[in-house]
Amino acid sequence: MAASIVQRCFSAAVKVKCRTPLFTARRCLLSASYTDTKLWEGMEKDPQNLALLANFMDITYDKKLPVSSLTISRFVDNISSKEEVDQAEYYLYKFRHSPNCWYLRDWTVHSWVRQCIQYGVRDKALHTLQNKVQFGIFPDDFTFNLLIDSYIKDEDFKSACAVVAEVMLQESFDLSSTQILSLYAIGGYLATKPTLSTAEERALGAALLILGLKRSDTIGMSAQLLGNTLIGEVEMQRGVHGVFRGMPLSWRRGYMGRALAVMEEVAADAGDAKLSQDTLDRLSQVLQDLSSTSSDSSGEESAGEEEPAGEEEPTKESGGVDEEDAAERAKLPEYVSRFKDLRGLLETQGKVEPSSFQALVSALAARSLAASETADLEDYQGRVRTWEAEKRHLILREKEMRERSEKERQERLAARAAAQQADNRAAG
Repeated sequence: MAASIVQRCFSAAVKVKCRTPLFTARRCLLSASYTDTKLWEGMEKDPQNLALLANFMDITYDKKLPVSSLTISRFVDNISSKEEVDQAEYYLYKFRHSPNCWYLRDWTVHSWVRQCIQYGVRDKALHTLQNKVQFGIFPDDFTFNLLIDSYIKDEDFKSACAVVAEVMLQESFDLSSTQILSLYAIGGYLATKPTLSTAEERALGAALLILGLKRSDTIGMSAQLLGNTLIGEVEMQRGVHGVFRGMPLSWRRGYMGRALAVMEEVAADAGDAKLSQDTLDRLSQVLQDLSSTSSDSSGEESAGEEEPAGEEEPTKESGGVDEEDAAERAKLPEYVSRFKDLRGLLETQGKVEPSSFQALVSALAARSLAASETADLEDYQGRVRTWEAEKRHLILREKEMRERSEKERQERLAARAAAQQADNRAAG
């Protein structure tokens, strides 16, 4: 039953591997001690027969009763094959749509992602993560790091960036290690020169902007510039409503102008911050493409002036832009002129970094990732101990409830037997 419903209800996530000869060495990634499963596997075990557990959950749901968070946790923890990962996906969905949906434990989410990585079905983890409302999968930073790292090691930067987009939506860029891994993933993906969809531009742009605001060095300023550039391109093409669809961004127009403001800030700063050559080239290309598109659109409008009023259809490109969006587009020639002046100024000041954005991030990872790991591992060890204590408490409470339920059942049976004996005496 579970398998058939899964096939009908869930679409498999597609894993696209982006390989490039520029990134063949597996360096600047999480260490073996960070990804080691020894600590996780060392937690107290609660062995279960998954067939019996699945049958119990099916019966419970058929009776319109809730399944406990401990039950779904036991199922996920005892996965031992790819097939059982599929079953767990189904029961995670069922649990999310049950009255107990708010009580999915953090260690269950962590265990789910680890099991998907272990059995080679990371696409399942990514699918449930991208559909978190339907599955309730909201990982912590450490768990995000494990999933991003697993994709980076296989040079699947596209999928790694899909995870980074979820980190951005969950606003979980608190750990330095997560920031570094996310920047590495985005840099690796953009280095492959992909043709980005609007959704990818919006997500990667937002991630880069948020990450860049956490730093004031060359990497941070370059990330801000690139993030504003990607979001600005979406704004110019789709209008501001195309930017803020599900994004944790301030509702203000003018992202292309803010990209130029980053250039002005670097030019006016007396510090060592620079802007990387490739991010400036990206902004230059976007402005050039937008100018070309704007010219083509103007020509089409002139050619169609004789068409009767009322027959003109808004194009998909316009996305129903309003007057303020049109005013922002009208600033494009000004933006192009300002960009040329600012780039010349930066070059004169020696504030253009010749190294690529990805090279800068790779150097950052080699320099800082190990130190970030130490704090993460200490926090993770404490978290595992807390999870163990919570799990023991739940098991104890479950045992007490069962004992109390059994005692109450025995008391009811005894009372019923006593009443039956009294009736028999009265009848005699």
